[in-house]
Amino acid sequence: MRTCLIIFCTGFLSCFLLSSCKVTQPTIPYFHDLPDTAQPTLTKTVPFKSPVIQPDDLLSITIQTVDNTFTNATVNTNNANSSTATSAGTQPVPSGYLVNKDGIVELPFIGKIKLSGLTVAQAQEVIRLAADKYFNNPIVNVRYANFKITVLGEVRAPSSFVMPNEKVNIFDAIGMAGDLTIYGRRDNVLLLRDTTGDNRQMVRLNLSSKSIISSPYFYLQPNDIIYIEPNKNRIESTDVQKSRSLAVIGIIISAISVFTLAISRL
Repeated sequence: MRTCLIIFCTGFLSCFLLSSCKVTQPTIPYFHDLPDTAQPTLTKTVPFKSPVIQPDDLLSITIQTVDNTFTNATVNTNNANSSTATSAGTQPVPSGYLVNKDGIVELPFIGKIKLSGLTVAQAQEVIRLAADKYFNNPIVNVRYANFKITVLGEVRAPSSFVMPNEKVNIFDAIGMAGDLTIYGRRDNVLLLRDTTGDNRQMVRLNLSSKSIISSPYFYLQPNDIIYIEPNKNRIESTDVQKSRSLAVIGIIISAISVFTLAISRL
């Protein structure tokens, strides 16, 4: 009977010790190096640079004119190409004018126009000059239809998001993902960005420092990916949960052993 008691107590003690492991609270504030004072702090921000149009970008392009002969035809044709489809259980899937691999977009009435390498404002002017040959005082509006940012890792709602405008900073994207959890590392955020060719930039950013405002990566580009790495406490808590599961299994095995020994001595 003493052997049974030793086995059971050993299993119970193991479970207790593993379950009592404490995880310290992580440091979670942004801008922790900002002085805690009522006086405003001036920080030099990085100038915003408009992203340039690249092959495979999807553009929403509208052309309006005071010429009644062409207005309806232009608007209806554009709506057919810039409608938004929705799949069950997913975000709306935007559609529009696709920039082909040569950087060219083909527009009704106007034809092919090369837009790659241009900002949205520059593309609007190029299209307006081309449309001016066919329409009376055309008004052109160009926007990204697929300015997509992906946020993964330790955030509340990881997903890909289509941004409503092109001036998007890293906090805008994190806000759309529901903010970081308390287990997300704010001092080592990974940003992946497409570059020319088959290359991709990989940059580490520190959201805990006010210097992030001055980073050239503060403003995001289309198709950027943000990954929030789990901190040490998240890893330790996961290990503790695994250890607790193993401890419970150990208690069950110990209980079975005790029961088996007790039955064998009857």
